[in-house]
Formats: sequence, structure tokens, C-alpha cells
Amino acid sequence: MKKILFVVGSLREGSFDQQFAQNAEKALEGKAEVSYLDWSQVPVFSQDLEANTPAAVQAARDAVLAADAIWFFSPVYNFAIPGSVKNLLDWLSRALDLSDTTGASALNDKVTTVSILANGGHEQVAKAYRALFPFIRTKFVDEITTTRVNDSAWANGKFIATDEVIANLEKQAEAVLAAID
Repeated sequence: MKKILFVVGSLREGSFDQQFAQNAEKALEGKAEVSYLDWSQVPVFSQDLEANTPAAVQAARDAVLAADAIWFFSPVYNFAIPGSVKNLLDWLSRALDLSDTTGASALNDKVTTVSILANGGHEQVAKAYRALFPFIRTKFVDEITTTRVNDSAWANGKFIATDEVIANLEKQAEAVLAAID
């Protein structure tokens, strides 16, 4: 069975992005094994840390290497990719062998995709991911699901995916599965 690693871009427990990812997980039920990356301890990227890879970075790399595809669930912060997500991607896109800085990274040739949950800035962030993922040498599946946070979620903490969003996640899941060699 194919292995798909979910990266939830908000580190908040029970975040709307976490709930969004759970909808995508249902779309993959019986078709792929889904796991979630715990990247909460990944430090801010610094070349000073790179030579002795921090344990949290190594664990993230190992999880990425073990997966067939990586699916990101991204909020939008100030009409941009959240800095914490970009930091994780900076770590994951670095060469595994520092003697060859142009060599393969944990993300090299990995199937990637992204779903975006925000109340504005979808287009700007989608454009940024569309430029970034191919640049860091992933096989980007450009079947992006975007949606906004339902108004009631701000009061009760419950993200509700519409039927249209669920259908889009199912379509995205099929595209990701088809892209896996």
C-alpha cells in the first residue's frame, strides 16, 4: 500500500489545518497508508547546525524518505507560506551528503502536493508553492484544494468541509496516487 505523509502547516493542537487533513485522510481510506509528520521540534535552519543534523530534522527526513508522497496542509500567514513551513522545507531540501551540496535531498523526486485553508491569500500562496516545489526538485502534483475557514469555526473550533471541498480533496487524492510510481 502506498505511504503518504501529511505535513500539517499549523502546529496548534486541533488546528483547522489538522481538521482539513483529516478530511483528506478519509479520501485516502483503503487506498493509502497515511501518517502525520511531527515537526514541532525542528529548529530554525542554520548552517551552524547542519553538519551535526539535529535529531528532529533527522526524524523528519527519515519520515519523508519512507513516504511515497508528501501532502502539505497549509495555512496562509500574511498572504505567504508560513515561515515555519518554509523553514521545514529549507531543512528537507538540503543535500543529505554535505560534501555534494547539489546532491539529493530527502525531498528529491518525492511526489508533493498542497491544500490551502485560509480566509484570503489562496492565490498568492498557491503561486508560491507552485514555484517552490519544482525548484526544490519534487514531483509537484498541481491539483490544489483551497478553501476558507467556515465562520462558525472561529467560535466553536470546528472546521467543516463543504461537499465541494470533500470532492476536491478526493480528486486531489486520486491525482497524488496516480503520480506515485
